Amino acid sequence: MRENIEKKEKSKEKEQIGRFKSEFFSWGESLISVLIFFVVTFIFFVRLIGVDGTSMYPTLEDHNIMLTSNWGYHPARGDIVVLNKESFWNGLPIVKRIIAVGGDEVDIDFEAGEVTVNGETLYEPYIAEPTFKREDMEFPQTVPEGCVFVMGDNRNWSTDSRNSALGMVDERYILGHVLTIAYPFDKIGAL
Repeated sequence: MRENIEKKEKSKEKEQIGRFKSEFFSWGESLISVLIFFVVTFIFFVRLIGVDGTSMYPTLEDHNIMLTSNWGYHPARGDIVVLNKESFWNGLPIVKRIIAVGGDEVDIDFEAGEVTVNGETLYEPYIAEPTFKREDMEFPQTVPEGCVFVMGDNRNWSTDSRNSALGMVDERYILGHVLTIAYPFDKIGAL
């Protein structure tokens, strides 16, 4: 009789251990699946990139973190993009706004602080102040096909396509366009 009781207790212990192992492995499989999903998503579809500097102020501030994507992206005027060019800032990523695309003519009136594209003055409520800062590029400029002309929103504190070191940027150097601000949390969705 005592042997039967001991056998039943051992059987219950084995059953509990088996359930625990089964539940543990089930949780492990779920965790690995979620981890794989996030890794694939962040490798192929979106990236988190931090802002370093104030060239995009007031739209983006230093140390903001942005969610970007290049999945099916085609550059368009007004988009905020992350790009890198080996000859500029040692190839480190920078964040700028696309002002003009291939075939567009860009002109800047530094006295009035106005930027025009194809003869139309841009309405730019997102800039910190009018564009008074000159660089070494002469205007007007026609953007070559397959390239973009970019500027920071903090125009007088931004080194951008007005400077020949960056100049017109080949679309292949665009790492992605900014979808949203991911951090700080109180600015999520703001752009």
